[in-house]
Parts: sequence; C-alpha cells; structure tokens
Amino acid sequence: MNEIIIGIDLGTTNSEVAIVENGKVTVIQDSAGRKMLPSFVGVGESGEILVGEPGRNQYVLYPERTIKSIKRHMGEDVHMDMAGNCYSPQEISAIILKQLKSVAEAYVNQPVHKAVITVPAYFSDAQRQATREAGEIAGLEVVRIINEPTAAALAYEARHEGRKRILVYDLGGGTFDVSVVSIEDDVVEVLASHGNNKLGGDDFDAKIVKHLVDHVHQEYGIDIAESRQVMARINRVAENAKCALSDQPFVRIDEEYLIEKEGAPVHLSLELSRFEYEGMIAEYVDETLEAVHIALSGANLTASDIDEILLVGGSTRTPAIGERLFKEFEVEPKRNIDPDLCVAMGAAIQAGMIAGESVSAVLVDVTPYTYGTSAVGELNGEFYPYKFVPVIRKNTPLPVNKTEAFYTMYDGQQEVDLSIYQGEDEDALNNILVGEFRVKGLRNVPAGNVITLRLDLDLNGILHVSAREKETGMEKSITINNAIARFQETEMEHAKARVNALFAGVEENKPEAQDTESSGHHTQVKARALAEKAEKLLEKASDEDREDMIDLIEKINDGLADRRFDEVESAMERLADILYYLDI
Repeated sequence: MNEIIIGIDLGTTNSEVAIVENGKVTVIQDSAGRKMLPSFVGVGESGEILVGEPGRNQYVLYPERTIKSIKRHMGEDVHMDMAGNCYSPQEISAIILKQLKSVAEAYVNQPVHKAVITVPAYFSDAQRQATREAGEIAGLEVVRIINEPTAAALAYEARHEGRKRILVYDLGGGTFDVSVVSIEDDVVEVLASHGNNKLGGDDFDAKIVKHLVDHVHQEYGIDIAESRQVMARINRVAENAKCALSDQPFVRIDEEYLIEKEGAPVHLSLELSRFEYEGMIAEYVDETLEAVHIALSGANLTASDIDEILLVGGSTRTPAIGERLFKEFEVEPKRNIDPDLCVAMGAAIQAGMIAGESVSAVLVDVTPYTYGTSAVGELNGEFYPYKFVPVIRKNTPLPVNKTEAFYTMYDGQQEVDLSIYQGEDEDALNNILVGEFRVKGLRNVPAGNVITLRLDLDLNGILHVSAREKETGMEKSITINNAIARFQETEMEHAKARVNALFAGVEENKPEAQDTESSGHHTQVKARALAEKAEKLLEKASDEDREDMIDLIEKINDGLADRRFDEVESAMERLADILYYLDI
C-alpha cells in the first residue's frame, strides 16, 4: 500500500484538503459535511482554539480574538495579535493546516504525515519557505510546493484529452495569478506566469466596505470605521453582498443596531447593484487583464493562440470577469470545474503521483521571477557598480540550475561580496535583494580571477546559491532566506509547542526569556489595546479615577514612544487595576 500524501490548498479565504483514491480525486468533507474550511483562526473566551467556521463566526463579535487572511502576510517578518498573544504568520497558517490534517486523518482513519501544498505562482522564495515552515509546525512534511494555477491545470487535464493552450486565470481571496499552460500527451507545461500577491477578493470586499462606511457617514454623520467590532460586521455583510451579486443584479444590505448615536440605534439599510459593484472593482479587473497580456507576451503567444480559459478561485464568479475575458479572447471561460476546489484537486493529483498512485499527467512548472546578481557594467551609457546580471530568467522550466562566470576587479583581490536579486530591472538596486554573502580567501593573483556563480531553483521554488573559485574549487554556498530568516530549530520547536498547546486547550506557557524585539512588540500590542479600552471608559469613571486614568494613558503612550517597556508594564498594571475595580 502506498503512503498517503494529501493535497492542500491553503487559501486566503478558504482552505481545502483532497486525496487520490483508486485513481480518482476526493475533496474531503469535515464532520459537518463542508468541503471548504474558512481560513479563520481564533481563541475563544475559554481559551479554546477556533478554526474555520467557528473562527469566522467569532470574528464578527470579537475581531481582536480572531485572525483572517493570514496568507497575505506569509513571508513577512511580522507578528499578529490574537487574544493578547503574538503569533507569526507561520503559526497561524500551521493551525489551519493542522485542522485540515485532522480532517484528512478522520477520513482515512490513520495518521497522515506528508502533504503537497499549493501557493500562488507569484509567491516569492520567502513566502514559499514560510509555507513550508507552517507545514512543519503542523506536523506535516511538505514533499512538494506547487503553483496554484499549475494545480488547477492538473485537475483540468484529468478530464480532457488532446493538445491545448490554456489560460489559467486564478483570482482568490488575497492573490491573483495568471498562467499560460500547454497540455499535450499527458504533459502539463506552464509556459509563463504573472500576477499580484496583494490583489484578490479581499480588495473587492474593501470597495464595498468603503461604500457602506461612506453611506453611514452621509446618513448619520458618524465614522463607524473607528469600531473594530462594527467593522467586522461590515466586512461580513460586504463579503455576503459580493457573493450574492455573482448570481443576481441587486442585493439588499440590512444590518440592524450597528452602533448608537446619542442614545439612538444606527441601522444600515441600502440596496447595491451589480452595476455599481462592478464599477467599484473595474480598476482591479483592468489590472488583472494587464497581467494576462504580460503572461501571454512571456509565452510568446497572442490572445488568438489560447484554446481555452480556466477560471480558478471564488472571486472569478464575478460576472464582469468572465465577460471581460470573453471580450479579450472570444473564448467562453470554462466553468465545469468548481473554481473553489480545483486547486486542492490538482494538489491531490500531484500528491498521488509522488505517492506512486496511477494518475495521469506529468508536471512541468516555471519560475515566475528572474534571479541574478549585480556587477560593474554599463547602464545608460555609464559604468555602474550595480548593473543587474540575470542568471535564471523568468518563465524558465523548473527545476533549473544556471551558472555564470565573473572576474575579480583588481590585483590581489582576496574576497568578493555577492548579492542575489529578484526582479527585472537593469538597475539591481531597483530589484528585491533576497540574499547576500561573502567569499573569502581567494588566491592572491592579478585581476581577472574567475569566480563562478551557480543558482539552483528547485521544484518548490526555493533558491540555492553557490560561488566557486574556478582554479581552486573553493566554494561558499547558501540557501536564500529572502526578507525573512528561517525559523531556527529552537524557534520551530517553540512554535510547534504553542500550536499544539492551543489544540490541546492548554493555556499557553510563555517562555521565561524572550528576545527584546518580540517582547517589546507584545507589550506594544497589549498596551495600546488597554489604553484604547480605558479611553472609551473615561466618561463612566469618577473624577478621581478619570484623572488617574488620563495620567496612566499618557505614561503608556510616552513609554511606547521612547521604548521604555518597563515603565509601560508598570503603568499597564496600575491602569488594569482601575479598570478592574470599575467592574469592567
């Protein structure tokens, strides 16, 4: 019996898990019969972990205890506050993955240890590495990371025959990708990709949210954006309205008792038309079509060369998207595969291949970025020390390794600094610096000593770099960590323990010693929340308490500004005592 490997679509809005059984793909349902797990994570009032629908429901009431759309922060060196504790994007994503792992284990009735996870084609090396780390924290070995459009094409190919060039238009909750894919003789080859990691259905929601906030301000003269709880409700109704407008030309938005003004309740009630909504998002749709033409250009194709269009991601249900694509290509987009589930299905097909299942299709993926280094060269007619030298070019099939030769600049040069960039600009400094290192101990020889630089990009899109002195074979190598450092072993174990404690319903045990930056960030989050709460309660306090509260709020703000966290902690304790005795 082959080892079970699951396929996971870790999405911005929803996530799914699928498996190949007897050559067929099954998207696994949870105990409530749902195939899609909302990508919400929260901590309940009793400390229990809430993942999926329970987290989504809590977000409306307690947004400060809940996190959504964490995918947009993958690869960033940030921490998210949830119920007074700080978590990395990897940890929050790991909680979602752990829940999906549990759903799969209940279905197959045995432990699952390996997974294929999908990411947007335009995810950077740092974002892919963070996804892999999230899998490890969740107790999953990530045997392969594949691009979402590629996964969708795999799911599509399983039901089709013949040679086709397909445009995969993937618009999810937080990211957009477009890929030009060739399918022929059981080979799925991605010819080119383009996209935007910060464009998706969340941005569509935000346009409706702004419309609703402006409406309330115009009707009642108040700014509801100041209340996180009210805005959580507004976000929920905006998303529901967006979905409704996919199937009907008008939607009625009614939300009672949003907030009070001078003791009177404020209600939200208005009608939104599909025409108005599509006008709001027109600039975003235009941006996706620009990316479509960039991808076509990268594949050396025109719109007339495309045989079929495959829509991926729930946001593609917006009618304007299919209409604009039809206008551009004169090809009706295919809708015979569920756009919310096809990515998970493709991940399961890839997982089945790796596990030795009898599944058709061979996958050929490409890199969506150009990687290279900087060197002295001519730019705009002048010698420039940071001329970008591409080594691996955008849309090169994966895996790939490329080597370029460089030369020392002066006699006796015994060390060289190497910087690796991601981007397309001729000026390296306008591209993204993803890693750098120094090679020391070169031979004491005249200028022109040959140094070879090798870049290896694996099937997961992770970049490995090595530099070698040609004559001696002396080599220095690194794996690019991009903008975020990889978790150290101790950090990884700590993250696993934190996530496992949440699932076990155990109160988190904070480490006795935290690094200054993490501890300071945690103090800032708690202090600002406490000060905000106190400011709202000033009117209810006695004159004496009010004076003390104002003084403590000022001390907290001053301490945060000067990073005097000991003073901030002291002021927080005193302020918390006052709020407690106010019976709040």
